[in-house]
Amino acid sequence: LIYGKTGTGKSLCAKYVSKRLVSTASEEGVTATFAYVDCAQDTTETQAVQTIAEGVNDPEETGINVPDKGLSTSTYYKRLWRILDQRYDVVLILLDEIDKLDDDAILMQLSRAGEAGKITDCKLGVVGISNKIQYKDRMDERVKSSLCEREFVFPPYDANQLREIMQARADAFHDDVLEPSTIPRAAALAAREHGDARKAIDILRYAGEIAQANGEPTVREEFVTQARERAETDRFRELIRGSTPHSRYVLQALALLSLSNGRQDGFRTSRVYEIYENICRQEGSDSLSLRRVRDLLKEHAFLDIIEQSKHSGGSAEGSYTKHQLLEDPSVVKEVLTEDDAEA
Repeated sequence: LIYGKTGTGKSLCAKYVSKRLVSTASEEGVTATFAYVDCAQDTTETQAVQTIAEGVNDPEETGINVPDKGLSTSTYYKRLWRILDQRYDVVLILLDEIDKLDDDAILMQLSRAGEAGKITDCKLGVVGISNKIQYKDRMDERVKSSLCEREFVFPPYDANQLREIMQARADAFHDDVLEPSTIPRAAALAAREHGDARKAIDILRYAGEIAQANGEPTVREEFVTQARERAETDRFRELIRGSTPHSRYVLQALALLSLSNGRQDGFRTSRVYEIYENICRQEGSDSLSLRRVRDLLKEHAFLDIIEQSKHSGGSAEGSYTKHQLLEDPSVVKEVLTEDDAEA
């Protein structure tokens, strides 16, 4: 299992090492390949096994067809096992965002394929990639014992590493357009807040666009701060695109609580629901039930917009859940207010 925050190079590194594995194996006379599955897109067992089977297959060589749909899950597995034994000595399966899978069923099948006699001539390895270090805590114990033999944690990039990454992208700008302090400033901001290389590059790109929009010949340090704010706003806007009005009201309630009470360690469900009901009244909308709001909060936690934590209040209060925004509450409020005005 590979853990780490977004933008720390987990997927890139896993793909690079897998390609090196295939190349080195070929030099040694070993037939190897790897299959990549984006579990955020292929969330079901059937979708994932179909993607794997299609990725490792050559119908002209195997005579096996792997259609996009129309087969049962067990049939996809049977075809996958035949393909693996016919074509390869070693296959590595990369399951990116493994925490987005509906359940552990495919992990059970893949991790125990050899032991169960599903494949006899091919050695199968599985690499799970996740942003959530707590992911393995909810895994089936049998899967955990066979899958979690080795774990790697990718730490966020520091300022020096981000500076090197952005310097490599500086050729996107004309010579002498970037002032000397621009990249160090962008790297320092990104390292302090998240250590995410993708976000750092976005900041640099936005800074260039801001300079261009202002008719400036160079990208100055002051544009970096504006770019950081724009990048965060655009990213959050994209994240909640298509969400329902009540889903947004729940987020707005958390943003208002955070802005009025400071960055506490979260707010109880009952308190969030109270503010949510106030917002519904202001919008002239009937509020949803407390149970449904709990579901909406879970959905936001799944998207890493908020963080949930369980607490015990003792015999007097029992257990309860607290919810905390992971996004800047001022950005959340700004985006939700903008979108409501447009609607």
